Amino acid sequence: MSLKYSNSSANTAIPNNQKGNRCLESYAEYVQRDELRVAPVLCDFIEKEVLVDLSITKSDFWSGFARLINEFAPINNALLQRREELQKKIDEWHLWHSHADESEHLNFLRDIAYLVPDVDDFKISTTNVDEEIATIPGPQLVVPLKNARFALNATNARWGSLYDALYGTDVIPASANSKNSNSGYDPKRGKAVIQYVREFLDKATPLLESSHSHATHYSIEAGRLIVTEADGRKYGLKNPDTLAGFTGPSDSPNSILLVNNQLHIEIHFDSQGIIGKDDPASIQDVTLESAITTIQDCEDSIAAVDAEDKTEVYRNWLGLMRGTLSASFKKGGAIRQRTLTQDREYISPKGKSLSLPGRSLLLIRNVGHLMTTDAILNSKGQAVPEGIVDGYITSCIALYDIQNKNELGNSKKGSMYIVKPKMHGPEEVAFTCDLFGRIEDILSLKRNTLKLGIMDEERRTTLNIKACIYAAKSRVIFINTGFLDRTGDEIHTAMEAGPMVPKEEMRNTDWIAAYEKSNVEIGLKCGFSGKAQIGKGMWAMP
Repeated sequence: MSLKYSNSSANTAIPNNQKGNRCLESYAEYVQRDELRVAPVLCDFIEKEVLVDLSITKSDFWSGFARLINEFAPINNALLQRREELQKKIDEWHLWHSHADESEHLNFLRDIAYLVPDVDDFKISTTNVDEEIATIPGPQLVVPLKNARFALNATNARWGSLYDALYGTDVIPASANSKNSNSGYDPKRGKAVIQYVREFLDKATPLLESSHSHATHYSIEAGRLIVTEADGRKYGLKNPDTLAGFTGPSDSPNSILLVNNQLHIEIHFDSQGIIGKDDPASIQDVTLESAITTIQDCEDSIAAVDAEDKTEVYRNWLGLMRGTLSASFKKGGAIRQRTLTQDREYISPKGKSLSLPGRSLLLIRNVGHLMTTDAILNSKGQAVPEGIVDGYITSCIALYDIQNKNELGNSKKGSMYIVKPKMHGPEEVAFTCDLFGRIEDILSLKRNTLKLGIMDEERRTTLNIKACIYAAKSRVIFINTGFLDRTGDEIHTAMEAGPMVPKEEMRNTDWIAAYEKSNVEIGLKCGFSGKAQIGKGMWAMP
């Protein structure tokens, strides 16, 4: 079967029905670059900040950009028109077939090609995927890229204090006898946190015939962890390979690094610390490898409505890719500076140097196909598809990481990870892959350097998810369910079919469970294991 989109409307004008040209009067004048007119603030940023240390000339950048928009903007528009045509047919069908059964409905969706033919079984062939995506299971954050401080916080959240997380949340229920959380430190709650952590260590990194709760000293002897109790008895780890490294002297380490399910646990010691001075083993804190990956978001969580906003978003991405992003803020009456966390250095059990990333592996979520931006105008003075602009500019900025021209690296595999939201079926996924391929050609990147994360949040994508994966089989690095967007599209698509159940009841409906289960089963069947992620969005409820 063919999964290619139709290019029959290649000369169709680009629509201005989303953002359109509503902000044109806010720009005194546009700067002419090749066939494009560019907002001065964005043009200056590209030429004076992005390209300054890259081996791509201004002329080549803008001529490539113009060719990209001329080729792909009309196809983008044709795909949006196809969406509208399908929706109109679905609306009319529901109005005239209120008592139709399920088989009639499915046959109708097949007849209009809303449902595509089945794809033969296959395995994805994506290569050069960082282990944080390919093999390590762990949490993923999404953060608005427009806010530098938030972007830094999320990127630095790869490591977090388990003590702080337990004390400040309801993982451990508040005791009726505890002080109010607003009245300062609660010793009783602190004790409960420490006990919880010791029990966690016993489950994740158990000792032979003992417990971390009985430890009074930790040391490294002949490459093995030795835990001493108050009576002098010593015990090792049940699985010696659980020890990954340490810092400081081996007989009295500053920290011990353990590993479980490819995620690291670090025990910090400080006999003079606020907590460590009262701890039998001088444990000051326990930190966990937490947010393994972070999506820097250009879409859902931000509002970038004009060229100034888009430039701010791109400037923050540039800072992340160069490893130089910083943010100043006032806290407690003082000005503080936040920067990217350095990598973490240890000594391995064999006495060799060991380095672990100090930051999340970063993905970036570009805007979907629906939006347009007047930060750049085409030769007809029309706003252009924002997703194409995002794809080209963020990929160009990622050259700093791909070509190792940065202070702190992101991908060890030389890949860039782009999450694409709200794609409407396999034709739009195929379009995205072709767009990425052309961007790679313009920027002289190897084919499939730009990887694709598919947000399964449109009903047509859900129902054709295997075909969507097939269309991106050499680029796909995740499929991810998104409850709110998926529900919104269900309501939009089936608006004429009748009322929808309330949100509070929807979480327990059959279709939501089937949606999430199918996403997992099909992803595994398509060979995601060891190559790509299968994710699940949070249940958002205020």
